[in-house]
Amino acid sequence: MGWNMEMPRISQDPTEPAFVQDPYPHYARMRALGPLVFWEEYRMPCATTNAAVMAVLKHRGMGRERRPALEVPARLAPFYAIEAHSMLELEPPRHTRLRGLVLRAFTSRRVGALRPEVATLCDALIDAFPEGPFDLLPAYCTPIPVTVIARLLGVPDADAPDLLRWSTGMVGMYQAGRTRAMEDAAVAATAEFVDYLRCVIAVKRRAPKDDLLSELIAARDGADRLSEEEMVTTAILLLNAGHEATVHALGNAVARLLADGWVPGNPARAAEEALRFDPPLHLFTRQTYEDVVVEGIAIPAGTEVAALLASAGRDPAAHDGPDGFDPERAPKANAAFGGGIHFCVGAPLARLEIEVALERLFARRPALRLAGEARYAPIYHFHGLAALPVRP
Repeated sequence: MGWNMEMPRISQDPTEPAFVQDPYPHYARMRALGPLVFWEEYRMPCATTNAAVMAVLKHRGMGRERRPALEVPARLAPFYAIEAHSMLELEPPRHTRLRGLVLRAFTSRRVGALRPEVATLCDALIDAFPEGPFDLLPAYCTPIPVTVIARLLGVPDADAPDLLRWSTGMVGMYQAGRTRAMEDAAVAATAEFVDYLRCVIAVKRRAPKDDLLSELIAARDGADRLSEEEMVTTAILLLNAGHEATVHALGNAVARLLADGWVPGNPARAAEEALRFDPPLHLFTRQTYEDVVVEGIAIPAGTEVAALLASAGRDPAAHDGPDGFDPERAPKANAAFGGGIHFCVGAPLARLEIEVALERLFARRPALRLAGEARYAPIYHFHGLAALPVRP
């Protein structure tokens, strides 16, 4: 495969502690080498600049659906059986059909109507803050998105800890250096999550309510509708992607604001700047279905290519002073939620949650300060904190 010899190569262990805490110098080195760089440890070319990342995300000669299909060990079959119905892993025409049906239920009206409820939830969590130092992640950042998505789907708040446990177990499959124990935990979580949702869906078929799962059951495109397997997978996708990403994005945003001594005057701008500056997902892969050219570099069919979303946000060709954090920066499109047909369907909800959570936190606790070092968890290619120690 001499093609990859024509592009620069770089080595960096994604599990190295120094990289986990600050991967941005590595991204800068990669951008300096070119728009596409072969990352030795991932054994694939990576788009490093904003232009190259967006080209990879939007190129119709690439996609998420593996061709040929991925062969997996039998022990992992339950996990990948769910992935087989995920619109994140599919291409047209199946992707078009699934996304269209989901968007019929996941409307901007439904998301926008959640603003008062999100604010009330934030205030209740703030009222419960202890008087001394505490970890803001479990006290605030984690319960907001998991509670909101649980209510949106129409499941009891009391079930949120199980949803969180299953979500955490499943997303371990996407981490660098995953172990057999992580794989076993993901399969077990998948089985429990599927059984739970099948029961919930059965109840809502008999007695639908004003919630997203009931809307998904009713969603139609002519005579077409979602199968039960597609509904289960969609609910899992919304929970896993919506919860995991939003917790990290919110925690990263609060940590940066507190470290720099900012009280955001415009929470919407602060949220968008945090997504650009330190997004929750750093690497997103696609596969070439044909020979393609990206930024003048030829890539043959059957090649897996990574889009470095976090590197795109620090590209000086796309953002002025990109290594500086400015919560008053005028909003500009960034790659935090992806691009093309796989642009995150939950982006409006995530933005709403982060904006409201920042507004309520700094309005109610303007004197909040860091009580120790906010360190990132070893969960690459996600990027989020292990703890966020604060004091009132």
